[in-house]
Amino acid sequence: MGKSRRRTPIVGVTTARSEKDDKRIVNRAIRRKSRVLVYKEDAIFPIPNEVLDKWSMAKDGKVFIGKNSIYYKKALRK
Repeated sequence: MGKSRRRTPIVGVTTARSEKDDKRIVNRAIRRKSRVLVYKEDAIFPIPNEVLDKWSMAKDGKVFIGKNSIYYKKALRK
């Protein structure tokens, strides 16, 4: 796998390695709200964007690196 590389230069905005803990918190909240709403008749189940704001997570979203950027080659590394 020495020559493997990323095909699309899309990277996280900050230096955080992953959002695993944030995703766990969001999914637990969704499951909790869903369990409570099961017993209501006219319940609308939550979606992840309603529970937690993407911008409060570790990576703050993703950004596309253009070919003219000085970080393009670095963005293609895995």
